[in-house]
Amino acid sequence: MGLIRRGELAGYEEFVADRYLGIVRFGALLAGDGLLGEDLAQEGLIAAYRSWHRLSRPDGQPEAYVRRVMINAAMRARRRRWRGEVPTADLPDTAGPPDFADGSELSVQVFAVLRQLPVDQRVVLVLRFWADASEAEAAQILGIAVGTVKSRTHRALAALRAGGLFTEAGPARKETP
Repeated sequence: MGLIRRGELAGYEEFVADRYLGIVRFGALLAGDGLLGEDLAQEGLIAAYRSWHRLSRPDGQPEAYVRRVMINAAMRARRRRWRGEVPTADLPDTAGPPDFADGSELSVQVFAVLRQLPVDQRVVLVLRFWADASEAEAAQILGIAVGTVKSRTHRALAALRAGGLFTEAGPARKETP
């Protein structure tokens, strides 16, 4: 891998500046945790940096590439037994910018329930309802059958209902004539 010249990075820097918060939110939802979401985002952005010569072309899709890397990393993480964390008696200084999810009680509840879901169900929910992917698109991204996407979505939504996150009735819908 050769060095990237400064002029070639201009598009990358703009991409990161424009999309960083959205990418971190996507990662936080995938991981069920804001800090782990930032780790996923960093992994995706590093991969995009390494492949920027290909992604910066007019037909390149850098955000789709970053999301794919993040999904793969989230799925790999569930297979690992040990994540390298070492407990300590002294907690580090936690004063810093607030996490985007700290602002509302609902977001705290959503993250609590998302953390309890298996990663494969959480990834399907994030793709379907946050990234607004169709069942076919989610199946293609994950390399699984559409029926598998449907069953994972069904099980995940049932778990969310059981967790009290939303009710079966949902919001009132407008009748169409």
